[in-house]
Amino acid sequence: MFKIPKREYTAEFKELAVKRVTDGQAIGPVALYASVGPELTHYDVDAEGAALIKRGSVMLPANVQEAWQHASKRFLYVISSNRVHRGNRTLGDTHHLAAFRIEPATGALQAHGTPMALRHRPIHMTTDLPSENVLIAYSNPSGVSVHRINRDGTVGEEVVQPGSLDTGIYPHQIRVAPSNRLVILVTRGHDTDGAKAEEPGALKVFDYKDGLLTNKVSIAPGGGYGFRSRHLDFHPSQPWAYVSLESQNRLDVFKLDGDTLSPAALFSKDMLIDPGNVRGRQHAGTVHVHPNGRLVYAANRADTTVEFEGKQVFIGGENNIPVYAINQSTGEPTLIQHEDTRGSYPRTFCIDPSGRILVAANQAPLLVRDGNSIRILPASLAVFRIGGDGKLEYVRKYDVEVRGQDMFWMGIVAL
Repeated sequence: MFKIPKREYTAEFKELAVKRVTDGQAIGPVALYASVGPELTHYDVDAEGAALIKRGSVMLPANVQEAWQHASKRFLYVISSNRVHRGNRTLGDTHHLAAFRIEPATGALQAHGTPMALRHRPIHMTTDLPSENVLIAYSNPSGVSVHRINRDGTVGEEVVQPGSLDTGIYPHQIRVAPSNRLVILVTRGHDTDGAKAEEPGALKVFDYKDGLLTNKVSIAPGGGYGFRSRHLDFHPSQPWAYVSLESQNRLDVFKLDGDTLSPAALFSKDMLIDPGNVRGRQHAGTVHVHPNGRLVYAANRADTTVEFEGKQVFIGGENNIPVYAINQSTGEPTLIQHEDTRGSYPRTFCIDPSGRILVAANQAPLLVRDGNSIRILPASLAVFRIGGDGKLEYVRKYDVEVRGQDMFWMGIVAL
């Protein structure tokens, strides 16, 4: 199941060996991994040329949900699940956590140990800062699990938690704060659908030590109503966390106050170009702070369709990356750009470790109107240069054949 195609590396890759970081720090080669269903494909990253070079792939036991690199850069941990919804039924009983060894010169992946079965569909994962443990979030039923990482990098036993944990409603992300003493579970809740009342979202904060979690505080402005928190990222050197609110299409900033979060947002910013013209499903998504800490990027996603000439065609909406400059004294983000992703529903995007390029993963193909005709907008990896002012410049995109599935996850790692 974990077969890797034979590959050869030539001068084409060696030319990518040493790059320069925006602030002058040298780095080595970089790899990008992108999933389509259970297949995880590796690309070399040419940050200087803003280009990707497709290499080999590995197969997971089920559809890739998320991945996270070990602090040593030697291993990649991947969660997968085959759970799907069919009408009123939920199907699928295969959920795993797997480890891969990363070949340091090339980024090639090799299965490392036996995948561990999980109880439910995992939605997000991370490791603690020294990568002693893997932490996993589950959406439905809501939950968290912690798993030891063995000295050889393989997945170890689950850590039994000492008490009942407040995991909220529909967790979507789990992160360990830079202190390694705090864990934040980003819970989204649910919007009302007419038949069902709104369920509140919250940032669930836990004390963390040696793999053990203890309930600390629930941050839920307004009781969590109108607070569909989805994704957060930390500033690299200041005590600020940037949080996207999915259906509010908003970017909130919270302060890390010692070993907890501020009870209310310091700042709240619109993410859309035209917030008064939301059409269908318009959602805020991933958030990433630039490695230099001076900028923060987010994702706007839309894919609602309507029938046109017998086909389901996009009704319009924003699929773009809003770019914000960060005030280094206060943490306040100021919008400086919206950049179109040239595709549909960019569920994930990443910034390379040198801070020179951003790659957006347009999740699935979409039919769009072009005058009186219809054309297809393929799933794709769109590559942008990051300028000295942080603004994005589109360079190229690589169409990806998803075969009726989704490009659900994509990430960039330094080797």
